[in-house]
Amino acid sequence: MLELKNVSFGVEEGDGEKEIIRDISFEIPTNEMIVITGPNGGGKSTLAKLIAGIEKPSEGRIYFNGEDITDMSVTERAQKGIGFAFQQPVRFKGIQVLDLIRLASGNRRLPTAQACEYLSAVGLCARDYIGREVNASLSGGELKRIEIATVLAKGSTLSIFDEPEAGIDLWSFQNLIKVFENMRAHIENSSIMIISHQERILNIADEILVLRDGLLVRQGKREEVLPELLGTSSAVAACRMSGIADGLEG
Repeated sequence: MLELKNVSFGVEEGDGEKEIIRDISFEIPTNEMIVITGPNGGGKSTLAKLIAGIEKPSEGRIYFNGEDITDMSVTERAQKGIGFAFQQPVRFKGIQVLDLIRLASGNRRLPTAQACEYLSAVGLCARDYIGREVNASLSGGELKRIEIATVLAKGSTLSIFDEPEAGIDLWSFQNLIKVFENMRAHIENSSIMIISHQERILNIADEILVLRDGLLVRQGKREEVLPELLGTSSAVAACRMSGIADGLEG
């Protein structure tokens, strides 16, 4: 489905360039949930933005379903089937949840009942949310789940979620886990990529990729990689020191 070949990305800094992503290559097959983890500042969110088309690589190529999408815009990639959920969902004053789901689906006449199904799928009572504005009256957890509902409505072939746990409370996080578990159980002809530090999200992955200092330092099946991150006190201590974040011990 998705393939990165020798992808690098840098930004100008002073008189030179700072490399954020360095010569990364990997593949994501269909019908899998991939979780990308690693220390803060390791390049995880940048990598997600490169795949979504928000940033463009300075070197290397990106392929989606065999097609080179390296030079395609965000809109073109979305049309090809790549969905992206931001770390901090955008608020839209004056736009109702129903309007947002209809826009995401590409069908301005999407029946209200069908839009409600997407909200129900992310654990929200559709009756309470369908007519609400996407504004400051919604909590971070509510916004996250509404954004996931729009990704579901879009029917993306590859859905990318950038640190969905960021800025939400424990109760909302527990509900998000249920949403992702349900998505994982019903993957069909699509794939899911999540940027996360959280053990509970890592624990439902098919594969885990570990980024550090812009490099892909580990890739493998969950049952191979996760024990390496959690298996010894020294490993957990190292993760803490390098910024992998709270949650690796559960």
